[in-house]
Amino acid sequence: MARGKDKSPVLSLEPAQEAAAVASLQKFLDQRFELELGSFEVQEILELFNREIAPLYYNKAVDDVQSLLRDRFESIESDLWALEKS
Repeated sequence: MARGKDKSPVLSLEPAQEAAAVASLQKFLDQRFELELGSFEVQEILELFNREIAPLYYNKAVDDVQSLLRDRFESIESDLWALEKS
């Protein structure tokens, strides 16, 4: 089985955050699936999420912010028109 690391990660965590994520994922896999994996294996899973899934959440967040800002700017524009003197 080839380990495809074709894509480089879009997002990265600080070392402390990554260690916490590995520990959290290890705990979840053990408690939920009784699957005890070492740090190396869990790190591989985390890298997969980072390459394949995190960008989806990131892009969704960017889209949400764009929509929020668009609505806000439209509101500001409307407020400015209301201030115009005739």
